[in-house]
Amino acid sequence: MALFSAGEGGRVQLAVDPVMTCTLCLEEKALRAMYELQECKCKYCTTCMKAYLEVNIHEGYIMSITCPDAACHRSGKLKISEIRDLVEPEVFDKYMRLKFEREVEIDPHRTFCPEVGCETICHVCISSGSAGGPSTSSGSIKPRPVMCPTCSLQFCAVCKAKWHGELTCDENMKLGSKEEEGIPFQSPADADIKRCPLCLVPIERNDGCAQMMCKRCKHVFCWYCLASLDNDFLLRHYDNGPCKNRLGHSRASVMWHRTQVVGIFAGFGVLLLVASPFLLLAAPCILCCKCKASKCCDDDDLTDTLPSTS
Repeated sequence: MALFSAGEGGRVQLAVDPVMTCTLCLEEKALRAMYELQECKCKYCTTCMKAYLEVNIHEGYIMSITCPDAACHRSGKLKISEIRDLVEPEVFDKYMRLKFEREVEIDPHRTFCPEVGCETICHVCISSGSAGGPSTSSGSIKPRPVMCPTCSLQFCAVCKAKWHGELTCDENMKLGSKEEEGIPFQSPADADIKRCPLCLVPIERNDGCAQMMCKRCKHVFCWYCLASLDNDFLLRHYDNGPCKNRLGHSRASVMWHRTQVVGIFAGFGVLLLVASPFLLLAAPCILCCKCKASKCCDDDDLTDTLPSTS
């Protein structure tokens, strides 16, 4: 982009404005029209970033909006302040509302009252046997009553229907809907559609391994028994029990995965052991330098405060 300006003696000078190609729209834009993401430092034109954010917000992908570049090594997440600066105020208000609602939905300790017109956030009491979420260790979802403090409605924390006592959510759903049973809350092991044991969103499995990750709440679980795999980095869950050898991968691929995980942790450990002596040796030097710098600053401040005797 070139700008013409009148110089000395009436001569015309050519001023070149730096430009950069936006990888989203593939157009050359001036640097002042580009926006740099704070976390990954990728740059895109402001128009493309605004459209990208509006599409994500309208589609409901609001929990983690990342860099538009799928090949971005850092996969930088956009901060709330960045989203506020890029989109219109009404779009940002919708983003904050959807984000808050989604946080309540995936929180096992909170839920919205299902009564029409009542948007009270109710506290769900989690028993000691299921403190990790709404599912028990066997993967079955345990219903529990919740009392709304505003409208006094007593409802089930799992299916959001009126409290059904000793009946399971599936039994109560069958009684309430004779024509269509809907997606069950306790599906058999060979079902094609199940609910996430944490946020209860329906998930369909067409193919692949039994280690599943919910796209909504990022919870990792076993497809067959719905047991949590969030902390099972080595996939030991499939070594014994009813899900033994049902992961869907060969034994060699499982061993290679475990070797990679152990290698990563071992590498960090070796790096820490190698770096620790140097850190111990460098610590006194760093402290000494800081003390000297602090002493010099104190001496300068004292010199500045002394009155002149000239």
